[in-house]
Amino acid sequence: MNRDLIVFGEDWGGLPSSTQHLIRRLSEQRKVVWVNSIGLRRPTLTMNDVRRAWRKLTAKSVATNTKCEAALPDNFTLVNPSTLPAPRTRFGRKIASNMLMSQLLPIIEKAKLNNPILWTSLPTAVDVSDKLGASSVVYYCGDDFSKLAGVDHSTVAERENELIHKADLILAASETLYTRFPAIRTRLLPHGVDYSLFSTPTPRAKDLPNDGKPIAGFYGSLSEWLDYPMLHKTIEALPNWNFVFIGHACEEAKTLAKHNNVTLMGPRPHHELPGYSQHWSASLLPFTDNGQIQACNPLKLREYLATGRPVISTPFPAVNEYRGYVSIVNNVDEMISALKREGQKQNNSHQQAAVSPHTWDARAEKLADWLDAL
Repeated sequence: MNRDLIVFGEDWGGLPSSTQHLIRRLSEQRKVVWVNSIGLRRPTLTMNDVRRAWRKLTAKSVATNTKCEAALPDNFTLVNPSTLPAPRTRFGRKIASNMLMSQLLPIIEKAKLNNPILWTSLPTAVDVSDKLGASSVVYYCGDDFSKLAGVDHSTVAERENELIHKADLILAASETLYTRFPAIRTRLLPHGVDYSLFSTPTPRAKDLPNDGKPIAGFYGSLSEWLDYPMLHKTIEALPNWNFVFIGHACEEAKTLAKHNNVTLMGPRPHHELPGYSQHWSASLLPFTDNGQIQACNPLKLREYLATGRPVISTPFPAVNEYRGYVSIVNNVDEMISALKREGQKQNNSHQQAAVSPHTWDARAEKLADWLDAL
């Protein structure tokens, strides 16, 4: 009988993360108690943090389909915990873990889990990793938290070191991350792709610019790790192109809107993204070169490739696997040349075939074997 799962991840819903893709598929054969984000940094007094903290404090402990942006799978219990995010002191950690246990233990008992495995994508869950009745611990590492923007680096690094020693299995999403952990307990699990969703032709999104100009597009988090100087210069040099950006925009990203040929669309549901990316002329991965990007394995890379449209990217390790299908650019001139060249091409079935075996279903099947061996 398959072992059930207690999962500490980000908030369920919105654009699905790798953890959500994997756990949704695993939940078809096992029960899951999913614990919404317990945080990787202490909140500040910004309006966004205040709103998020209020939602966390006022949310019901157990969510239902009607209270969640994404429909919950069967055999799935979603928990909205109230706790202290990323406490730094020993006393604060004790208070936070006691708060979590008082909320989670009754829910876990009610769920009647079978010999559960505790899965965490957040190092801050280490304080309760051996207190919730799980006999095995899995750490899924999708980012280099010591370089990730928006976290308390010293606090999270300390928790991660503790978690590495406790974990029975460590899963790394990229080759760079894989080398950081003990080889004997670590498995490489690169991101997959919902190939059917992104490769099956879908109608053009109605709000995509339709003035006859070619379109360069990007979707995802418009955060500090994008190369904005390169983008500004490229956009200025190509007034006969439209540039479309989909996702939450940081303050620097909002400066792109000063260009007449730029559209900042805000976020779109994941299932609607092919209506954009299948119909623009080229997909962009314009990352800056930093430690976070060196360790990343962006989900959108394989999603872009699955559409068959040209992909243009700055260099980072995870893109090397697909160098035969991605135009790698190192500066503005190369970006401009690649857009002019690649934007005229038709769909590439060879690049689609390159990612077609790497589905989330295939990743989840391999993962299930590893979990059953614990």
